[in-house]
Amino acid sequence: MNHDSAEAARAPREPGVTSRRPIGRNPDTGSRQAPGAGPFGAFGADRFLDPLRLNDATWRLGSRLAADPSPLADTWLDLAESWGKLWAYGAARMACVDVEPVARPDGNDRRFRDPAWDDVPWLDVLKQAYLINARACTSLPAQVAGLDAPSQDRLGFAARQVTDALAPTNFLPTNPEAIRTAVESGGASTVNGIRQFLRDLDPVTGRLDVRMCAPDAFVVGESIATTPGKVVFRNDLMQLLQYAPATRRVRRRPMLLIPPWMNKFYVMDLRPGNSMVEWLVGRGHTVFIISWVNPDSSLAGKGFDDYMLEGPLAALAAIERATGEREVNAVGYCLGGILLSALSAWLRARGDTRLASTTYLATMVDFSDVGAVGVFIDEEGLPALESAISAQGYLSGQQVADTWRAVRANDLVWSFYVDSYLLGKEPPALDLLFWNSDPTNMPAAMHTFFMRNMYVGNRLREPGGLTLAGEAIDVTRITTPSYVLSAAEDHIAPWKTTYETTQLFAGPVEFVLGASGHIAGVVNPPTRHKYGYRTGSGTPASPEAWLAAAHEHEGSWWPHWDRWLEPFGGGEVPARVPGDGGLPAIEDAPGSYVMRPMPRD
Repeated sequence: MNHDSAEAARAPREPGVTSRRPIGRNPDTGSRQAPGAGPFGAFGADRFLDPLRLNDATWRLGSRLAADPSPLADTWLDLAESWGKLWAYGAARMACVDVEPVARPDGNDRRFRDPAWDDVPWLDVLKQAYLINARACTSLPAQVAGLDAPSQDRLGFAARQVTDALAPTNFLPTNPEAIRTAVESGGASTVNGIRQFLRDLDPVTGRLDVRMCAPDAFVVGESIATTPGKVVFRNDLMQLLQYAPATRRVRRRPMLLIPPWMNKFYVMDLRPGNSMVEWLVGRGHTVFIISWVNPDSSLAGKGFDDYMLEGPLAALAAIERATGEREVNAVGYCLGGILLSALSAWLRARGDTRLASTTYLATMVDFSDVGAVGVFIDEEGLPALESAISAQGYLSGQQVADTWRAVRANDLVWSFYVDSYLLGKEPPALDLLFWNSDPTNMPAAMHTFFMRNMYVGNRLREPGGLTLAGEAIDVTRITTPSYVLSAAEDHIAPWKTTYETTQLFAGPVEFVLGASGHIAGVVNPPTRHKYGYRTGSGTPASPEAWLAAAHEHEGSWWPHWDRWLEPFGGGEVPARVPGDGGLPAIEDAPGSYVMRPMPRD
């Protein structure tokens, strides 16, 4: 049901929801759910007791070891040898003799960066003892012959969760930085850490909500998501925002931004100076963006078709009414890019040429390798997942966020744990972390379809593998010029998997590899002078071949993208003011949908 008429615009859609509010702690962690990681989230123990199906994997491991205990014996022998070397190393250190360490942290392991871990002998030995034990635990499943790969992955993942939690850096008596800070502050850091721990601990569920950002660090619409604009269209699933121009003339073809439906849209409109929307408007683009609703159980039946039809397809029609332009340059970020690829194939099947160009940011179209999150997703575990989501009507965005954090627990959980509770620091006031703490739910029908057909079935890449709104789609027939941006350290959309898009689309594809991860690699304004990116002269079959021939560039990839977009701009026209075209303004940006709190039903 559309609500873009003037009457609907004047009628309040959500009583009690204001257009300006600080984002506080997520109310979706109340007593109805117990903590625990599940497939793309945490479910209560009564719904999904064994989300990783560790019982089954452990039984298989035990059966294999019973038939052939040699891997376990080899592990114990290696441990004994390493511990013997470590005792000799420790004795040499105490005697002030320089010797080579038995175990070193990985190059990207920042837990042991404090100099005391190398300078103080007993801490040095403790560090190496931990590394030796942790590597033995996490590597054992992969050494068991005949154990299936999914079981190896699940057991290895579980072992990493345990060993990461037991790292000596996570305990006050064995964290030299925490001890030093406590002494220097006269114990104030410890007191403050205890206070913050009790503040973040839910006494009903026992869940510890380790904050990544101060909840009152920003106010949506006041200090973040502040680019001027208007809501010009809305329906049950989204509001469409049109931004005010910053130049006298703009490119004729408008731009549509499609953010992930599991996140708030303002990842693309963060604080001033760090906003992609602000930068694009300053470059003369007429920018529209979809702001997805935060669904509750009343939208449980909304499926992937609905998100396509009521999301970007409805937005295209609204943009034509607002500007008179039928063709647009469309941009999809992560899940929004997946939706854009499906829409592109759907439009191609109907002979519709409204997309002048498409840009895919950190987007998988092929799901043959989804990275570490694959341990949560397989055919056998889907029925329990679908049952749990159906009972609630939606998958909580907080559950999804918890799962992604578990994939990189050291960086996204334990580093914040140490800072907040051992060092007594207040959570940082960073716009990206604030946004990351403000997730969005997903309707049951949409999420179960998405998991079964994309992550498990990998049907999006197959010609005719999916039928959407009556059309069998085929991404290999997409001829629209495409810009594909990936991030080298992306743990959500691994870059070598996203590279497969270049082999699927029939049209010209420009592939660019940014630095950093899923968010920082995309949200990288030129003014920050950070990171860098790589470009290539073609798209060979293998990502390794592309990387070997790629050229490195300093700074942000945004100017390179804007130069690529220039031929698709369609010339210039006088700047467009939101609400002055064929669609009246409904309310000020960022709109009311982004303010909708997490439902508790």
